[in-house]
Amino acid sequence: MNRFVDVLVVGAGPAGLAAAARLAGVGGGRWRVEVLERDPEAGGVPRHCAHGGFGLVDFGRPLEGPAYARRLTRAAVGAGATVRTGVSVTGWAGPLTLDITAPTGLERIAAQAVVLATGARERPRSARLVPGTRPAGVLTTGELQQSTHLYGIRRERLGRRAVVIGAEPVAHHAVRALRRAQVDVVAMVTEQPRGPRRFGALPPPPLLTDTAVTELLGRGRLAGVRVRHADGREGTIRCDTAVFTGDWIPEHELARAGGVPLDPGTRGPSVDGAHRTATPGVFAAGNVLRGVESAGTAAAEGRAAADAVVRHLAGAPWPVAAVPLAVAGPVGWVAPNRIADGVTVRPFLLRVREPLARPVVEVRQDGRVLHRGRLLGTAWPHRSVRVPAGWAREVDPAGGPVTVRVTV
Repeated sequence: MNRFVDVLVVGAGPAGLAAAARLAGVGGGRWRVEVLERDPEAGGVPRHCAHGGFGLVDFGRPLEGPAYARRLTRAAVGAGATVRTGVSVTGWAGPLTLDITAPTGLERIAAQAVVLATGARERPRSARLVPGTRPAGVLTTGELQQSTHLYGIRRERLGRRAVVIGAEPVAHHAVRALRRAQVDVVAMVTEQPRGPRRFGALPPPPLLTDTAVTELLGRGRLAGVRVRHADGREGTIRCDTAVFTGDWIPEHELARAGGVPLDPGTRGPSVDGAHRTATPGVFAAGNVLRGVESAGTAAAEGRAAADAVVRHLAGAPWPVAAVPLAVAGPVGWVAPNRIADGVTVRPFLLRVREPLARPVVEVRQDGRVLHRGRLLGTAWPHRSVRVPAGWAREVDPAGGPVTVRVTV
């Protein structure tokens, strides 16, 4: 089956659904907007996050993850977008044409614009290169939340003693999910020098900072983890469940298969301030750009990308060239990472590789300082820093790369 739509959105998480709702609403029924989602239900990661913290920016009220996912889905469908689930995109048949596999068979869909909103995933244990055996009881946060929320798995199958490897915000949710399942959390382990100061109404579990998990022990079922402290001391924590948290990576496979250039820092599609990639007609938004940010941030990026799609459908020219952004020093990545036409929709996000107290962010091009400002507080590797975007208008389109660095 060969079909044509005006806008094809890949991914029905917060970014994809927000983009579809904005496009269908602004278009007033003029444009055919279709969203493709490989999972059986739309909503993305919030669908299995049974905790609050969602929806305040989008809907003006706090919501739990599943309710937030349903509101986003209803908004997209109510605006006139078609949301299809259980559909997998298998490849590109042209610059703006995708091959898909659906319950009804094979399809080839062409569009005027494609929005990549495929999200991110946590790096599994195997990709983190933690040695040891391959016992049962080793999970990521996503696997844990799906097991407890979607499938109701409790202590009898999850285990009795758990170690959470990580101390970033998503690790807090892992601890809460384990406690709801009546699993004892015997330790949180992080290689960072500090961990969370607060842990809601409940006391935090024991926290080991400056500590790395060096080996998983046990056969058949996890029996423990071996740890090494920064001072060289080693030890073993007895447990039958280990949850690896954080270390998010973009779901960039479709972008890469289509020849969409990736940024070396984020490992997601390289985009400018209007969420345009280097491939004409292809946009990208949400956590596919750089790993995990909040659902509200992803949804806001989806709406910003939709506005850029509207301009594209109205005939706005695609930039023929863009100035790349490079990072230096302890900066891990910056997004967006291209400057085209001086267009900036939202502040830039950057992350550092190590904790830095009140660092200075400096942006330069060819020795010229475009921006310089000191941050309040500490910049953490698990939390993005927002950098104002006004300096992008000063970038010389014929100049060299723009460098973003952080100094103490």
